[in-house]
Amino acid sequence: MVNTPEKPELHWNRKEHDNLILRLAGMWRIGKAIPSSEQVKKEIEGSSDLRRISFDTERLLAWDSSLLTFLVQLEKECRDRAIETDREGLPEGVQRLLNLATAVPAKKDARRTSAKESLLRRVGRQVLDFGHGSMEMLAFIGEAFLALLKLMSGRARFRRSDLFLFMQQSGAQALPIVSLISVLVGLILAFIGAVQLALFGAQIYVASLVGISMIRVMGAVMAGVIMAGRTGAAFAAQLGTMTVNEEIDALTTLGISPMEFLVLPRMLALFFMMPLLCIYADLMGVLGGLIVGVYMLDLNFWEYVNQTRATVALSNFWIGLTHAAVFGILIALSGCLRGMQCGRSASAVGLAATSAVVTGIVSIVVATAIITVICDILGV
Repeated sequence: MVNTPEKPELHWNRKEHDNLILRLAGMWRIGKAIPSSEQVKKEIEGSSDLRRISFDTERLLAWDSSLLTFLVQLEKECRDRAIETDREGLPEGVQRLLNLATAVPAKKDARRTSAKESLLRRVGRQVLDFGHGSMEMLAFIGEAFLALLKLMSGRARFRRSDLFLFMQQSGAQALPIVSLISVLVGLILAFIGAVQLALFGAQIYVASLVGISMIRVMGAVMAGVIMAGRTGAAFAAQLGTMTVNEEIDALTTLGISPMEFLVLPRMLALFFMMPLLCIYADLMGVLGGLIVGVYMLDLNFWEYVNQTRATVALSNFWIGLTHAAVFGILIALSGCLRGMQCGRSASAVGLAATSAVVTGIVSIVVATAIITVICDILGV
């Protein structure tokens, strides 16, 4: 009875002067200290007259992909030295897998190279990408403007039910988070102002500070940032998923404009709901300041309310609504643009949502600066 080892072993035996027989024994499995192909390589290098290698697997108990890896490396070494390999002695399953592995040869330079890119090349590529992205953004804004003109003429094609659904999602469903953030912002502004104004005994002007800052700018900005992270990212993810599933291509094939059917109702929904959310955020912010004024500064409730009414002018209210309407359009355009630019993979959807949030917040900050400068020039 022949003792067959479980540990993978490799032996070689010359049958003729130019033929090397490799005897594979034991269990060739991952994690069992498989013999290296370097052993066979040394044997090949020491035989200048070697022309053929065959295999004997009579004592081979079991095998997995480790044996295939060994044989692939061995055949590659033999091809480089013009040595023939005879697979007849291998198990039938090993032969089939080897044929499958070598059916399509690897293309030259198919692997990614890690060559370092020069600084000038990187800067140039970034400039070209920025120019290309700017042109796409301008084209998207132009198409959105044409869709608005079609809406005014009554020729825009979209479902009214979609508009009401988006208004609900970006309006009523956003009230809890807008309430929380706005109250906290009002509390923070009032607390910071109270610390400084208390030094001069002017705690009553906390009402003026909170009222003007919230109603003129901060209410709209905070609502805009919340909607950029909540609704703008949702728009980008929705349109990005439709791009991946080729639904937008199907709409184009059917002769339906994606700009009218998908972008226009989302843009209108945010345009209508952002001013209402801004008013609500203003009230919540003033409420937060009222809590600090009454319970921390010991101000009278009606005294605080009357100071707020006397300080906040109606012009501040209209400026805040203007901010909110502009922010609504910018957030919708940012989310829809990134969704339409989404790639054809699942990871691209996440990147589109992230890019929509960043673009929306940056556009909010830039628009706030521009509106502030215009108001200063106009003396409002």
